[in-house]
Amino acid sequence: MRLGFLGCGIIASAVVRGLTGKGHQITVSERSRSQSSALAADCEDVVAAANQAVVDASDIVFLGLMAEAAGSVLPGLVFREDQQVISFMAGAGLDQVAELSAPARAAAVMMPFPGIAQGGSAIMALGDIDLVERIFAPANRIFAVKDAAELDAYLCAQAVLSPVARMTGEAADWLGARIADKAQGEAFLRMLIATSLEKSGCAELVEALNTPGGYNQRLRLHMEEAGMTRDLTEGLDALGRQG
Repeated sequence: MRLGFLGCGIIASAVVRGLTGKGHQITVSERSRSQSSALAADCEDVVAAANQAVVDASDIVFLGLMAEAAGSVLPGLVFREDQQVISFMAGAGLDQVAELSAPARAAAVMMPFPGIAQGGSAIMALGDIDLVERIFAPANRIFAVKDAAELDAYLCAQAVLSPVARMTGEAADWLGARIADKAQGEAFLRMLIATSLEKSGCAELVEALNTPGGYNQRLRLHMEEAGMTRDLTEGLDALGRQG
């Protein structure tokens, strides 16, 4: 496929790296020049160009811009009727994408994560799921949402990733102060959490780790009593209200 990327930040760059070596012709915008230059240098199938040249060279255009910047960047570009547009812009629905990229077809809104560069990543998507799957599956798993409200809810809930990473890092620091190899300790915790959640549902995992008086039960109960569940719910509710 001929794929173009408008905006080349960390997430768009990760998407590009996940698509290289698959026979695509990929053109990335010079916006975020350090990222685009690195991609062009590292990947034989990637070239960097000005925004309009990206659009001209592509059949599928990915919008990796910040939503607040799209209103000033996209109206100055000329899209084609035979093009399809897939947006990464959080907070911009398909209707807004259609307005900004007409007469191209606003095909989908998807939310990738940095792990897409290596594959095996979760992708939330709304719209033409078949198109998204043709590009990104089976290397990644696509989670289809039914409407904009569901996408917003998923966007709020996925924000748990940052506090989970922070909590894991804090535990790794605590462990690192008590063992010889801090890096090994963090790698152990990351692998333990990732593989455990991958192989088991959350409720099942909590039950399996609910040995009376066990380490996992005692820490979980301590954190619940300290307000973990309340604070998480309040934070998610606040994200939902703010949009």
